[in-house]
Amino acid sequence: MTELKDTPQHPKFKILLIGDNCTDVYQYGTVDRLSPEAPVPVFVPFRSETKEGMAGNVASNLEALGCGVTFIGGQVSKKTRLIDLRSKQHVARIDEDVVSEEINLKNADLSQYDSIVISDYAKGAVTYELIEDVRSKFSGPIFLDTKKTDLAAFHGIFVKINELEYQRRVSINDRLIVTLGGKGAMYKTGRDPKHETRFVAPAVEVVDVTGAGDTFLAAVAYKYLETNNINTAIEFAIRAASITVEHLGVYAPALEEIA
Repeated sequence: MTELKDTPQHPKFKILLIGDNCTDVYQYGTVDRLSPEAPVPVFVPFRSETKEGMAGNVASNLEALGCGVTFIGGQVSKKTRLIDLRSKQHVARIDEDVVSEEINLKNADLSQYDSIVISDYAKGAVTYELIEDVRSKFSGPIFLDTKKTDLAAFHGIFVKINELEYQRRVSINDRLIVTLGGKGAMYKTGRDPKHETRFVAPAVEVVDVTGAGDTFLAAVAYKYLETNNINTAIEFAIRAASITVEHLGVYAPALEEIA
């Protein structure tokens, strides 16, 4: 496991972040022709950029909002994206996934944190047992972004998933946030459709959706700690994610940009 200590020096909120870890490599180049060997584009690299991905990107977004973050992550996977500089389109993505060891917090003192954020990309670091352990020990707000399908196991936790993950679920929990891309988001507090609130996203020019979910997760946790109002937090998170998608690659908007 990897661990990063609290930053900045005097944070407004202290957050424990748990999740799968990843290094994102952006290889920028040009595509001018097709290969004579096969009908595939010939990619000529020009420059590369490396950023933190998965939960590491959530950490970057939390820090951009002024939070102090203690990050406990699993083994590091690597994703390399080939991006055409002219069109700003992804040509290909090369995934080097690592199956992580499970994170264990059985002896951890969680009382020092204002919130716990869990970023579960299904690489092995986050288990149902870990989430239950956190819920049993921590009385503050917990935010979970997960690819797990049995959401009924997470009652009392703010669970954030996307529209496709919502369709794949086998159960539902009592605090469910579903991001809907350009259509905004919805918040469900039960199975009854009457307990569903819809939120509209601003119209923006979408350049790249990479990392938008990470931005949303960080922003909704931050704003909930500030206001204790989940509707206000979701509206804030939608605005934050709308800024991220206007940038190529992962991006962590600052408070001034979102305001």
